[in-house]
Amino acid sequence: MSRIGKMPIELPQGVEVKIADGNLVTVKGPKGTLEQTFDAKIKIELNDNVITLTRPDDIKETRALHGLTRALINNMVVGVTQGYTKELEINGVGYRAAKQGKTLVLNLGYSHQVNVDEIDGITIDVPNQNKITISGIDKQKVGQFAANIREKRPPEPYKGKGIKYADEVIRRKEGKTGK
Repeated sequence: MSRIGKMPIELPQGVEVKIADGNLVTVKGPKGTLEQTFDAKIKIELNDNVITLTRPDDIKETRALHGLTRALINNMVVGVTQGYTKELEINGVGYRAAKQGKTLVLNLGYSHQVNVDEIDGITIDVPNQNKITISGIDKQKVGQFAANIREKRPPEPYKGKGIKYADEVIRRKEGKTGK
């Protein structure tokens, strides 16, 4: 049995889950609603505010789907109750971020400003000019949006300039003067 897949998911207060035909799972909570369709091989059951998942056989593909499906449903439940946030830091002389309406304006040492628009379900917050906070209820969307912003100027190993995650450690390299 999958160690992750066999663990039940307990639903917190105020979370509603509907399981429709074709394994369409809809999770509704205080922060919003998420829905996703899962593979039909995995059986999803809801009993007394506890979701359990079972698989029919021990084929490698269904074993992998068992843990994946449980993790995705758990991420949906956590998303509609607590939400997800990613923090980015900007390092570099003259590098800064500002928010104008629903647009994030980045000065990253290019000859032009880089503009990034908010998408549905994602909110951008700029507490100071060197920090960006991205939050939302969908873990995958938040992570992908943060990765797209980081991609505009990834951190380089010599001076550490660029956009990095707040908990990311940049392995520094010695320059060419270090014989």
